[in-house]
Amino acid sequence: MQTRTVQTEKDRERAQRFARNRGRVNPAVLRPTRWWLDTLRRRAASMYHEPTDALRQPVVFSSAEEQVACVAFFNAAYRAEESGMTQAHRLADQVRAHDPDLAECLVLYGNEEGWHRELLTEFLPHIGGSVRPMGPVTGTFYRSYDRAEHMESIMLTNLMFETIGATTYRIALGRVQQPAIRAMLAILTRDESFHVPLNVHFVREVLKRDGSLPTQLRLHATYYSVFAALILSSWASRRVAAAFDRISFRELSTAYVENLSRIFAQSPDLSLRPPKALLRLFSIDSAGLCDSKPGSDLLSTSAEAAEAAADRSKVQVTSI
Repeated sequence: MQTRTVQTEKDRERAQRFARNRGRVNPAVLRPTRWWLDTLRRRAASMYHEPTDALRQPVVFSSAEEQVACVAFFNAAYRAEESGMTQAHRLADQVRAHDPDLAECLVLYGNEEGWHRELLTEFLPHIGGSVRPMGPVTGTFYRSYDRAEHMESIMLTNLMFETIGATTYRIALGRVQQPAIRAMLAILTRDESFHVPLNVHFVREVLKRDGSLPTQLRLHATYYSVFAALILSSWASRRVAAAFDRISFRELSTAYVENLSRIFAQSPDLSLRPPKALLRLFSIDSAGLCDSKPGSDLLSTSAEAAEAAADRSKVQVTSI
């Protein structure tokens, strides 16, 4: 009996590690602004012609609770895409005078976020919901983000938002069964595999222009405060979305800590170290954060996946 109990516990731990790895964020691909711009232009040319019939398949929920949680999940996704679009276009205006290529990258990136917003606007009624006002926690979070004035803080916050979005979408994609919902999650997950390293590039470009001490201090203050807030957000999200995505608070918060830490551990030039206390609290080996083993498919956010995501046709979302 004791042996069987130990084996069951080991199986559970392996399952948890596997589920968390499904949301794993790997090293950001390093390319010059011109590469990102050419890639974004190619993506823009095909974006509005992408087949989305899979999103209109009938959706059957196992319970009313699951449906309510699903609507809450995609409302949160809607707000994230809306905020990313707004901030990207705002920042483009600020950098256009000294770096027109980077400005166009920001516009095209914002347009991709806007396309996701359009898809979600149509998708929410399909699953029996609608775009709803933000709750107090989410509203406070995004209002604080919208009031940010310094470019490096905005860029860093957006990178961290994209990282937890990629994490959540990817883990949820491994749990959800309804074809239409899987297709929506696959689109979001696939594009985040490109947006995460793209946002690392944005942060690097801002720091190239202004690496002064005040900028570094603001960056560190933003990093640690947003890091803590995002971990707390995983608890708040479980209250409304767990009945849909079936991700526990412990699993999601651990994945957030691991993936946020991995991005910066593998980008030492940003000089942002993962919080050691959180790594210990969530039993994450800091040495393992620099493991650059790529994901097993094109929906990971590895360097290889970022390259592949430049051509959406390489990831067939309807067949996932």
